[in-house]
Amino acid sequence: MFDWLRQFLHSLWHRLKPGINLFILLVMLSFMGVLVSIWNDYLWLWNTSLLLSSMIVTIDLFRLYGIKRFQIKRQSPGKMSLGLWHDIELTLHYESGYFSAHQIQVKVFDLFPVNCEFRSLPRQVTLKSNEWVTLKYQLKPLKRGNELFLGVQCLINSPWHFWLRNHYVNEQASAMVYPNFAAISQYALLATENRLSQLGIRKIRRRGEGMDFNQLREYREGDSLRQIDWKATSRMRKLISREYQDEKDQEIIFLLDCGRRMLSKDDELSHFDHTLNAMLLLSYVALHQGDAVGFSTFGKSQRWFPARKGMATIQSLLNNVYDLHAQAVTPDYSQAVTQLLLRQKKRALIIVLTNLRDEDSHDLQNALQLLKRKHLVILASLREQTLDRVMTQPVNDFSEALLLASTCDYQEQRKKMFENLYARGVNYLDVTPDKLAVRLVNRYLDIKSSGQL
Repeated sequence: MFDWLRQFLHSLWHRLKPGINLFILLVMLSFMGVLVSIWNDYLWLWNTSLLLSSMIVTIDLFRLYGIKRFQIKRQSPGKMSLGLWHDIELTLHYESGYFSAHQIQVKVFDLFPVNCEFRSLPRQVTLKSNEWVTLKYQLKPLKRGNELFLGVQCLINSPWHFWLRNHYVNEQASAMVYPNFAAISQYALLATENRLSQLGIRKIRRRGEGMDFNQLREYREGDSLRQIDWKATSRMRKLISREYQDEKDQEIIFLLDCGRRMLSKDDELSHFDHTLNAMLLLSYVALHQGDAVGFSTFGKSQRWFPARKGMATIQSLLNNVYDLHAQAVTPDYSQAVTQLLLRQKKRALIIVLTNLRDEDSHDLQNALQLLKRKHLVILASLREQTLDRVMTQPVNDFSEALLLASTCDYQEQRKKMFENLYARGVNYLDVTPDKLAVRLVNRYLDIKSSGQL
């Protein structure tokens, strides 16, 4: 009996808070108590006020717990994009009981995932009985993966504002936070409107230099003699040229570093997140060109996604990388290349996405030499934006001069490392994270236009 009473009082203590009017009432009663201690003739007035106040406060408490129904429904996107603001809707419904008020005041706070920023919370609203009210706030995910909405916490005012009731609504939901695919949407829109130059992507126009036959057409000035179809020319009694197009059915494989270097950050996103965004944009472009796209990861997280064709592959890629994270392990380039060679038999364009250091160059050089025997290889290495900022800042004291000198030395060593890779026949990109996506797309289009693959 006493245990039940203790649990009830403990629960009541955590669920109830004094409202503003209760504080005002206590102050008034305290002031009257001081006056009665001076003029004892008015003791009856203080006793009456205390009795009436206790009755009013108790009635207000019963009215607070006399609510017949209180519901909250959340409408949130099941899939959210990293770093973008998303609208979340909370719909509240209140149904008064026999003792409760026709309308109540509620302060609402949604228990959203911890790895998010929020705007427009908490919210305060007045609810009328049998009325549905919708509130909106915004959420920006800061981390990819599976995230969980735990519920909604409410603070309900009693009708006469003597009490605040802490009420939890178990409205749980999950959401998948994907890489930022806004760049893909922007690419698709600009491609439709033929304005790809706004993204920095060069659209290469050329005639008759591909490998796949497209159609026959009349000879045009500038066509090479090898394009002329002599059989068709003899039948039509005029010069007919063959027109070719870029090869399709080629395969693009991304070799993605999930090691410790990819944890570096220059802005809100890590180098790994920038790499995923670039990979998704280039995947969209390649799939649109008729090629197949796949990826392999190395580090602590090892995944293999074989090359697939069709625009539906984008969704499959998103589902396979949204919960992928870089971890504090040293990458093993040789092992990654060996595993890729066992899995990828057909010649493909292999794009190695990493953050290269000079101490990694020997291991990477051997791995890339092994890889380029069968495949066309591009090394895309991310460079910290801090290095560029140091090179452009003015020098004001000795410590800044030392920093500039050490940065210049590091940049020179980095340059020699990439020149050595290029001398061994390895295509490379050494770019800051914000420029990686566009540079990768342009390099891919250059390779397509030149027929290297």
